[in-house]
Amino acid sequence: MPYTVLAADDEAELLDALELFFIKENIQFIKAKDGKEALEMFLEHRPHLLLLDIMMPEPDGFQVLREIRKHSHVPAIMVTARDRDYDKILGLSLGADDYITKPYNPMEVVARVKAQLRRSYDYLSEEKEDGLRAGDLLLNPRSAQVTKDGVVLNLTKTEYLILQFFMENAGRVLTRRQIYEAAWEDSYMGDEATVMVHISNLRAKIEDDPKNPVQIKTIKGLGYRWEKKL
Repeated sequence: MPYTVLAADDEAELLDALELFFIKENIQFIKAKDGKEALEMFLEHRPHLLLLDIMMPEPDGFQVLREIRKHSHVPAIMVTARDRDYDKILGLSLGADDYITKPYNPMEVVARVKAQLRRSYDYLSEEKEDGLRAGDLLLNPRSAQVTKDGVVLNLTKTEYLILQFFMENAGRVLTRRQIYEAAWEDSYMGDEATVMVHISNLRAKIEDDPKNPVQIKTIKGLGYRWEKKL
């Protein structure tokens, strides 16, 4: 199945250059010049992945992602010329799956996009027979759904993969490196904020009291542990 990527950036020459690399990979590349056009094109084309520049106008990348996350969990990669932890944490908290800083190598952008597409769509096409259960939580790999007391939880793809990794390793202390490499399928570069934000978001969805979690425990100085029993 050919994939479609929607890229939004007010620097048209950057998008034109990127388009050539995506064409070589047989990935449809749709370009938007600002946030308004990005939202319109998203509704029209329903792309498989978003590549959003944070600093583009009318509205900016954060606002576009916030609006799309109201009704879709399509994978999203944020792009910015500013390498600031605040921007990264804000983007991840809004549901971004990855983050790229300008200036970038177009081949790296393509590689990151392909990795997200593989994780988000190829993974969901796999079928496994057994589910994973922990108290009132049930993770069903066949449908890629998680339910709590029978109610389907609205998890992002990254949250789902982190949760699966926890449940498959119940009782073990897992480092941030192990969690990152399992969920992102990429080498860990010491990016603690990325892991912390996603675990915080996951706790908010599965814990009865996220501020006092009983399922995902923080092990100071080591990482996290999924408790075998609630």
